[in-house]
Amino acid sequence: MTDQIFVLGAGGFIGRALCDSLASSGFRVLAATRQPTPFVRAGVENIVSPFSEWEHFAPWLGRCNAIVHAASLTTPSSSAAHPQLDGNLRSTLALIEALQEFPSKSLLYLSSGGALYEERLGLVEETTPLRPRSYHGAGKAAAEHFIQAWSTQYGGSATILRPSNVYGPGQHPRPGFGVVPAAFECIRSNSPLQIWGDGESVRDYLYVDDLVNLCCDVLRASPGAGRTELINASSGTGTSLLKMLSHVERATGQMIRKEFLPERSVDMKRVVPDNSLARRRFGWEPRVSLDDGLSAAWHWYRGVYG
Repeated sequence: MTDQIFVLGAGGFIGRALCDSLASSGFRVLAATRQPTPFVRAGVENIVSPFSEWEHFAPWLGRCNAIVHAASLTTPSSSAAHPQLDGNLRSTLALIEALQEFPSKSLLYLSSGGALYEERLGLVEETTPLRPRSYHGAGKAAAEHFIQAWSTQYGGSATILRPSNVYGPGQHPRPGFGVVPAAFECIRSNSPLQIWGDGESVRDYLYVDDLVNLCCDVLRASPGAGRTELINASSGTGTSLLKMLSHVERATGQMIRKEFLPERSVDMKRVVPDNSLARRRFGWEPRVSLDDGLSAAWHWYRGVYG
């Protein structure tokens, strides 16, 4: 692995967990955020910038050998009716433009394993056709194509991870971002959780530490110059929303009030990414069960929110 890692989106749920893991392993981290953000680990340097133009990246890329793009400002639901360049794509395109001067740097981009694929009854592989229904998914697909174009033109090394629904300690409740913290918040406030449709939609849920471990594996193994790898990051197990909420109730010991609303066109009935390639490529496997992960997330949430 490189001795210094640039992490864009370091203040977010996944970005923070990754920075903490890298720093605890002895690596220096350039934690790029839009607002000043405290980091408790030694070896983490906070860099604050809008990161909307290539000039915002250029001074820092020369100091590292690997870049992780973990920034995302939207979700499928939050992007509904709002196709935005500023939401995600502007900073991605600015980073790609800056990387034209640093083709030897390896790039790890966190895309989406749930917002890109078409619906399948079984597991969806990386070769499954992309059929994004949301503007969020369309933006992720566009970013992937831009990254592949940069890699081809400039000989850059890129890995695109497509994580499923990531959850765990450190995930704060935000409207439209994560059903697990939303369920916790509804329990705390005794308010109903809004469910779009009948609650039988099936998704994959991946514990944050398992994703971070895969990210570290990727950073240790570059795909090679001029090459882009596409890799799913998932537990490989589909769980319906209602069943997942029953797991939440078991972990918390409390019932969740539910409010059923008409289903939305942006939502799919089933998407469960296949993680076979990640297993073969890196010898990686998800280790944290849904029950154990939810218990750890609830313990953290209670410590922060009471």
